[in-house]
Amino acid sequence: MQARMKHPVFVLPDAMKALHALDKATSVDGLPDVTRKLVHLRASQINGCSVCVDMHARELQQAGQDYKRIFAVAAWRDTPYFSEAERAALALTEEMTRIADRPEAVSDTVWAEASAHYDEAALAALILQIAQINVWNRLNAAVKQVAGQKWN
Repeated sequence: MQARMKHPVFVLPDAMKALHALDKATSVDGLPDVTRKLVHLRASQINGCSVCVDMHARELQQAGQDYKRIFAVAAWRDTPYFSEAERAALALTEEMTRIADRPEAVSDTVWAEASAHYDEAALAALILQIAQINVWNRLNAAVKQVAGQKWN
């Protein structure tokens, strides 16, 4: 397996800087790092981004998350391993990632649940994190970036 081209963020290094700056800007109290990684993993599963599925599963493992939680992210609704706040974040992730799958991109129900668990700054950070992982997934899919290989 081989990527189609050098990754776009290395062709245009200012893009990498911008994405890193966005990530840094979303580090706020109220949005745990584990929740961010769960969101990254779920969006990446939906988008079929092998690079990000591999990376974020490993990050969750390194953060001390039980393998049951990592493996269950794809079926989070049917497992007891996630808090109500994490469930709200995962539901928001699914709706934001699949915006064309329903008449209303993000339902009022999912929005209300997320806003019940996260204050305005944490909710803003969560939305930006979901948007950002979708950008990464699309970049990786376009160039067929290969999981487990050094990016260049």
